[in-house]
Amino acid sequence: MEQTLKITNVLSDPTRYYIYQYVTKRHCEVTVQEIADSFNIHPNVARLHLSKLEDVNMLVSETKKTGKGGRPSRLYRLSDDTIQLHFPYRDYQLLAKIAIETMVSLGPIGKDALYQTGMKFGRELMKNEIPSNQQFMQESSFDEKLNLLKQAATLAGFYPEVSHNFEKTKIFFHVNNCPFKEMAKEHTESVCGMHYAFIQGMFEILFDNVELQQAENMMVGCDSCSYQAFITK
Repeated sequence: MEQTLKITNVLSDPTRYYIYQYVTKRHCEVTVQEIADSFNIHPNVARLHLSKLEDVNMLVSETKKTGKGGRPSRLYRLSDDTIQLHFPYRDYQLLAKIAIETMVSLGPIGKDALYQTGMKFGRELMKNEIPSNQQFMQESSFDEKLNLLKQAATLAGFYPEVSHNFEKTKIFFHVNNCPFKEMAKEHTESVCGMHYAFIQGMFEILFDNVELQQAENMMVGCDSCSYQAFITK
């Protein structure tokens, strides 16, 4: 409870809250000067906000040389700790752990059910983002579909980066935040397989012929989980 009160107190300041959101979506380390410039505040004020966030372990920092000479810079990034606020207390992470371990204990049948359920939820998430207009999918452009994909993935907490090749036959989909990270550390194969199925379900709602391949996985040391989707027109 004491930690919860500290976190809510820190985030009660609007500027501090938006700074945390900025760092969350930045996908890399930030400096005091970057925050000062982005929010039009004095560097000392930016440093105070960042220090407050670090005090409650929402951010961590370290001093690094920039390679440009002069004093080393202090760089801030997201903490690996999960921040959860529930009133009254709820432990959904424990519930998720129980559910995952139950499915895994069932062997191949349980894993298949987990993947199928992941795909189902991915499809449902994508459907909910599509306008109710019956003709939308027939009339929407490739870029409009990509915008919908990014919108849905952002809603799911993936903090995605989405791009494509010139011919629009290959989509590069980078997931910078894994909402299932804590569970994936303990059950990498099962959870990452479910995550793959979830994303595949999203793609299949938007594109008729698509093959999804994973290129990188943050659970094995990569900076992000990245996928390539091959579109057959």
